[in-house]
Amino acid sequence: MPFDQSRDRSIQRVFILTGVANLAVLLAKVVVGSATGSTAVLGDAVHSFADLSNNAVALFALHFAVEPPDREHPYGHRKVETLAVFALAVLLSVLAVELVLRSLERGAHAVQRPGWGLVVMVAVFGVNLCVAGWQGRCARRLDSDLLRADAQHTLSDVLVTASVIAGWQFAARGHFWLDTATTLAVAGLILYLAFGLFRRAIPILVDQSAADPDEVRKAVESVAGVRSTRRVRSRKLGRESRVEVVVTVDPALATSASHRIADEVERALEQRFEAVDVSVHVEPHQEG
Repeated sequence: MPFDQSRDRSIQRVFILTGVANLAVLLAKVVVGSATGSTAVLGDAVHSFADLSNNAVALFALHFAVEPPDREHPYGHRKVETLAVFALAVLLSVLAVELVLRSLERGAHAVQRPGWGLVVMVAVFGVNLCVAGWQGRCARRLDSDLLRADAQHTLSDVLVTASVIAGWQFAARGHFWLDTATTLAVAGLILYLAFGLFRRAIPILVDQSAADPDEVRKAVESVAGVRSTRRVRSRKLGRESRVEVVVTVDPALATSASHRIADEVERALEQRFEAVDVSVHVEPHQEG
């Protein structure tokens, strides 16, 4: 499969610019949270740190994942991206647990409600909203699942920041439990995001089937000349799918005819399952 270097560089630029925006948002939240004493705002800052880490992990993964297959890595490097997603999920889980413990230990505390802090948080809300929309447009233009997922993640930040602002304002009026509850909600959202990342990464890392074997057999045996399908294997490599099949043909066929059937099987699987790497092994059919 040819690698679109221009597309890969465009995706990397989007993550770099998003990282710069997330760094500015993180610093703003730390300043406001420290000045006001709001655990909810500080919790949202932890979320922004996770976003910044996500950008760094994505850049690292993209750098290696886009490398073409070589002698030592005949299947390519796409699983580097999946390993990075798994590592990020672990990081998010640790941050969420730490956030919960810190919130429960702190309890009731004085919370300031300066006007400038509210202005900064509203500005942060606006920045996140703009970044999410921009990432979504880039994801559609570049057809990138990684960008699309990050755009959805950024959109969740918009909702988190809105809830944090509300919780902070309640706490400043003496309703401390609302500030703590909001912090716990932020931690819960971080855990939910981590769970989603685990669900995406683990099936790929353990080579779970990427396609229904019965559907693969139907597609294969719809090709003229195929007598049977002996083995079906499929797995995901990052965003890409690899399918391997062993088919049988009439033993009286010439080698060239068998290869033509194998080519037809490859095309059928590529079209049906959008597989980027199809391997077809042909054997003579034996009754019984």
